[in-house]
Amino acid sequence: MYYKFDVVIVGSGGAGLMAAMQLPHTSVAVLSKVYPTRSHTGAAQGGVAAALGNVEEDHWKWHMYDTVKGGDYLVDQPAAEILAREAIDAVYELEHRGLPFNRTNDGRIDQRRFGGHTRNFGEGPVRRSCYAADRTGHMILQTMYQSAVKNQVRFFNEYLALDLLINDGQACGVVALEIRTGEIHTFHAKAVLFATGGYGRAWRVTSNAFACTGDGMAIAYRRGIPLEDMEMYQFHPTGIYKVGVLLSEAARGEGGKLLNGRGEYFMERYMPTLKDLAPRDIVSRCIIQEVKEGRGVDGKDYVFLDVRHLGAKMIAEKLPDITDFARNYLGVEPITEPVPIQPTAHYAMGGLPTDEEARVVIDPQWTPLPGFYAAGEVACVSVHGANRLGTNSLVDLIVFGRRAGKHIAKFIAENSHAPLPDKPEIYARELVGQLYRSIGGESAARVRSTLQNEMDDKVFVERSEQSLRRALDMLDGLQETYKRIQLQD
Repeated sequence: MYYKFDVVIVGSGGAGLMAAMQLPHTSVAVLSKVYPTRSHTGAAQGGVAAALGNVEEDHWKWHMYDTVKGGDYLVDQPAAEILAREAIDAVYELEHRGLPFNRTNDGRIDQRRFGGHTRNFGEGPVRRSCYAADRTGHMILQTMYQSAVKNQVRFFNEYLALDLLINDGQACGVVALEIRTGEIHTFHAKAVLFATGGYGRAWRVTSNAFACTGDGMAIAYRRGIPLEDMEMYQFHPTGIYKVGVLLSEAARGEGGKLLNGRGEYFMERYMPTLKDLAPRDIVSRCIIQEVKEGRGVDGKDYVFLDVRHLGAKMIAEKLPDITDFARNYLGVEPITEPVPIQPTAHYAMGGLPTDEEARVVIDPQWTPLPGFYAAGEVACVSVHGANRLGTNSLVDLIVFGRRAGKHIAKFIAENSHAPLPDKPEIYARELVGQLYRSIGGESAARVRSTLQNEMDDKVFVERSEQSLRRALDMLDGLQETYKRIQLQD
């Protein structure tokens, strides 16, 4: 089936819907392989950083400094300035659209501490994270989805994007599979925005939902578009042991501490100033070091997150989801027991290279591909460098999602639809047809499980040239195995 829109957005998380919110009188389609409010933005718990200064003095320059330093100085600094400056207005835009932030006693947006965020260029922790209990991402998604419905955005739910259409050097649409029926559809557009998220399911222990399989990056890469900073992947220090489900940094922002097998609050030894609120890459490495030196719990590969001292009232009011996760997945009562945690694969700093207007660029001269945009985790404006600070993911979504929407509005006003290439569905149909025709007998689940186990073993918090070379050999073998995959149900 053929559809024609001014704008097609692939992905219904925070970046995609923030862009859609900037296009109120435009023909917009949003394609999502899940129901929009099930998008992975909803898993973000702790908050969204903005130097509002509602609880204590803060400044966007301090936020920018923390972002650059936290990214190991591999951050694109003009992009970091945009992130920190525009975060303030973007947060207020969400507030005005109805997002139910926690409030201070005088009615302003409440803020709390978060890892790596400091006052006065590193002197000590600062309260910068604007939050809605520990369900901030969920609340952002609900607010944005309601705005998109109000704007009469057309949603195509449970559609899996298969191909990006490019003709005469301009993006002109996408081809997608309707999961319910198996039908393939062509979407013709003046502009295409990829907001498809990351690829955390490449690991076994991960905080990422089953939908986070890197589709957008793969689709663009198959069309010859480069990827940037793919070696930069973040492992969040506090995932539920063996499961990977995230226990938000909000727990440590409210005063939770990490405890080793000897009952020691060990972060004080490594980071005497920031302690448990050091940047995530540092905390993850510290946990691994404790385990390697025999200070894991009962000699195993985990430590404890301890929130017992916060009290039942604080935990119930500000950390309800986190504590429910511990009860449901581990049978642990956080009010009276410490929670077993380990680092978990969490966030891709790399992705599709973009400029500051979210246009995808295709060469070292930063030449944009007309009509093609990316925002959120799928994109790399290089605002996170080698390590993203907590709460900067939601800032990235709203700041660069908003920038993408505004630039798209200008682009579609100045350009008409580029013609579709001949037989636009042919590649996607062949991609699906290969799976239908295969009689190789190989199991997709077995390929996926092998990949995840090997990534956990060889491409985790600590990596070496030797482990990465072995992982590359494994991937070469899996690519051959994948050619023999046969559908079995």
